[in-house]
Amino acid sequence: MRKSVVAPAVLAAVLGCVAGCGGAGRTGAPGAGTHSPKPAAARITVTSSAYAEGGTIPRRFTCDGADISPPLAVTGVPARTASLALVLQDLDAPHGTFTHWLAWGIGRGTARLAAGERPPGATQGRNGFGRTGYGGPCPPRGERPHRYVLTVYATDRRPALSPDAAPADLQKALTGHTLAEGTLTGRYGR
Repeated sequence: MRKSVVAPAVLAAVLGCVAGCGGAGRTGAPGAGTHSPKPAAARITVTSSAYAEGGTIPRRFTCDGADISPPLAVTGVPARTASLALVLQDLDAPHGTFTHWLAWGIGRGTARLAAGERPPGATQGRNGFGRTGYGGPCPPRGERPHRYVLTVYATDRRPALSPDAAPADLQKALTGHTLAEGTLTGRYGR
């Protein structure tokens, strides 16, 4: 498995779009296409035992399979971290960036997540499908594989957001509070 090094503090993973990734309930990414609210001084490493950086996301983690989140590992989180946050987005969705997973307040000592595991201590926001939690890749059939970027942020505080918060709300809450970040990118096509 090839590892993606994005030094201390951020997760990047790949997930996907369900039923075409477009339409109502779609939400943008924190920073509208950027990976962090501000340039982070440090980087963390985000990996998955299910796929390598830039690799194909296995069907199990998509709308065509069990639609559960992939296993993840994070290393290099700064000691001053109060909590972690993560965002999974499809950069190639037909109507713009589409959010598949949004979570914050993740326990700072979280180094691994098993497949389908809810991040410890986390509040999960609504994804672009209008559901809380993870929604796997599900791009329109016949299109080239989409890129799914999972970004993990190490923050110096636990964001105080409501469960219906959008990526823009998380972006605002992380502004000036991001210590490090990292990403993991996967691809999926149907």
